[in-house]
Amino acid sequence: MDFDLFVIGGGSAGVRCGRIAAGHGARVGIAEARFWGGTCVNVGCVPKKLMVQAAEYSALAEDARGFGWDIAVRGHDWSRLARARDGEVARLSGIYRRLLEGAGAAVFEARARLLDAHTVEVDGQRVTARHIVIATGGAPVRPAFPGAEHCLVSDDLFTLPRRPDRVVLLGGGYIACEFASILHGLGAKVHQLYRGPLFLRGFDDDIREGLAEEMRAAGIDLRFDCDALRVEKAHDGFIVHTTDGRILEADAVFAAVGRRPNIAGLGLEDAGVRVTGRGAIAVDEAGRTSVPHIYALGDVTDRLNLTPVATAQGHALADTLFGGNPRTVSLENVPTGIFTIPPIGTVGLSEAQAAKRGPVDVYLARFRPLRHAITGRDRKTLMKLVVDRQTQRVLGAHMLGEDAPEIIQGIAIAVVMGATKQDFDRTIGVHPSAAEEFVTMRQKRPDPLAEAAE
Repeated sequence: MDFDLFVIGGGSAGVRCGRIAAGHGARVGIAEARFWGGTCVNVGCVPKKLMVQAAEYSALAEDARGFGWDIAVRGHDWSRLARARDGEVARLSGIYRRLLEGAGAAVFEARARLLDAHTVEVDGQRVTARHIVIATGGAPVRPAFPGAEHCLVSDDLFTLPRRPDRVVLLGGGYIACEFASILHGLGAKVHQLYRGPLFLRGFDDDIREGLAEEMRAAGIDLRFDCDALRVEKAHDGFIVHTTDGRILEADAVFAAVGRRPNIAGLGLEDAGVRVTGRGAIAVDEAGRTSVPHIYALGDVTDRLNLTPVATAQGHALADTLFGGNPRTVSLENVPTGIFTIPPIGTVGLSEAQAAKRGPVDVYLARFRPLRHAITGRDRKTLMKLVVDRQTQRVLGAHMLGEDAPEIIQGIAIAVVMGATKQDFDRTIGVHPSAAEEFVTMRQKRPDPLAEAAE
């Protein structure tokens, strides 16, 4: 065999797996056809968050007046932001490659495909490997309605030469909501259309409703139970015909309607790797496919599509195969953030998910942050704990408001450890802070089922 491990895909999962395996002494080869660091570093988490931060400055300048500062905003330079963003992305992407080379991995900047269960074709040559990892991530889904070819997808935000003034966003997932916040904050007029009654399906309902209120209050035109019927090219942009009979004019139409596993052209059938009906690679909890020595990690498995999960899976597999430390990564109580304006942080079960397991106590706080008592901005923070009524274990913690992802990371440690509501109650808060509300909530929300029984 040419390699102990060959990794197809240079994103978060693939790079971590290859680097750690090489550090354990394995002979590692890794191929990436597009860019090192994958979606997260190049057209996802990192450039997105930089653009979210850019979008916050206009409101911050306005809020500063309440504190005695007179800051004039003379517009936004999209090209300057793009240069700074792209420079940081290039720096990080280069680091990913250098980490692999420094660990001793053989790096291929080329597309790879399986020829059989142990053979990979890459850069015009055939190589063999004892173990193979597929970590090719996901790709944006393009809609199928008439005129869909005029739509941009999420990757395209990061190559736009200028900011569009009028935007129609299709979709209700976290990408669509984040892009709405970014483009609105940078000065565009944004219409967001979602075919369901409320966006962010799967997240806690109070958080979903709270974000909708905040986005509408900021001036984003949210339209639920509404979708695009067709998109037409006009002389100065595009015309979107919607299912509720409206006609919207736009300079750009973004379709953020989901992502699918990136498996095209990998030769999975030649190696005998089974794919699910949803087009994902089928794996067990250790990432093992239907071929025992071939593994799949990260978004290509379509289980929990988060960068830190993919990274952890890559590390765990390398330790298992070559480090003498067999382990897997739990997909329970994984914290996550949605970088809207304001952002969301969440860990554990939503109220609806927890209620399916048994009776729950719900603690909910909604308040204006101290900052906005001075700025006058009508923005609220929402914090919520979902508690198992019998054991008093905290099953879920959810927050909408400034610094929510930063705060929820610490709360997640307690939830993973199995903390109870009493553990939260006896913890002293940091004052004055929004975070202290998580340890000072005492009033349960009335149980609608109990009230109905009375």
